[in-house]
This record gives sequence, structure tokens and C-alpha cells, in this order.
Amino acid sequence: MADSAIQTASLAPGEDIFQRLVPNLGVTSFGVNLLTLEPGRRMRVHKHRRQEEVYLVLEGELTLIVEEEPHRLGRWELARLAPEQRRQLTNPTSERTLVLAIGGYGEHQGRDGIAWTEWDEGGEGRPPQEVPLPDDAAR
Repeated sequence: MADSAIQTASLAPGEDIFQRLVPNLGVTSFGVNLLTLEPGRRMRVHKHRRQEEVYLVLEGELTLIVEEEPHRLGRWELARLAPEQRRQLTNPTSERTLVLAIGGYGEHQGRDGIAWTEWDEGGEGRPPQEVPLPDDAAR
């Protein structure tokens, strides 16, 4: 799979509490997992040595306990945690909660994209911020 220009994966909410997406996607520079927290479910208290994490709530409501302080996140809300912060993800509600967890280590490389106006445009491309969005995408 890692030889292909594109890898895809399907999310399988509810099959397991922790769905690792890295193996199917072939990602090598960060981790990405789907967490399914059924009502009343909680994850273990944990922290990381080097990896920072971002949690994106896709469905439901997450209570993220950081150093014993609860923080509520609703659908489409995100939180970033530094590696050494102890945390626990919990779902004290009566509805299922789905969370996308993304973790990485090392300095972000910034914008390294190259863009073209259209598929048939030749050349080496330009930085994306120098290429206008198509008219139909700018509305």
C-alpha cells in the first residue's frame, strides 16, 4: 500500500474503541486514530514523552480531563495538548462520541506546497498563496 500515490481508509465507528488509521494510510510523519467512546466510557489517563496531540470531536460531546481539570468539547471543536500534559478522554453523556486523534513529533515544516491554476498549466508551479482559487471555489 505504501507504494501507491494515494491510500484510503474507511472509518469504522463502534467496531473498536481505538481504530488505528496509520497502517491503512501508510502515514509516517504523524499518527491518526479514530476513538469511539460509547456513553459512560473513558480512556486511560495518559501522556506522551514527545508527541503532541490534537483531538477533533466528530460526533457527540467529549470531556477532556487535563491535569484533573475537565474541558468540554462539542462537535467540530478541537483541542491541542502538549506531550507532558496528563489527559483522559471521557464521555459522560448518553450519546456516542467520536474523536479523531492526531499526534506528531518534531517541528512542522510549514507550507511546502506547489500549485497550478489548471491541470494543463505547465512549469514548476508556484507557492499556493500566489495562485488564485478557481472562480467556482471563491464564492
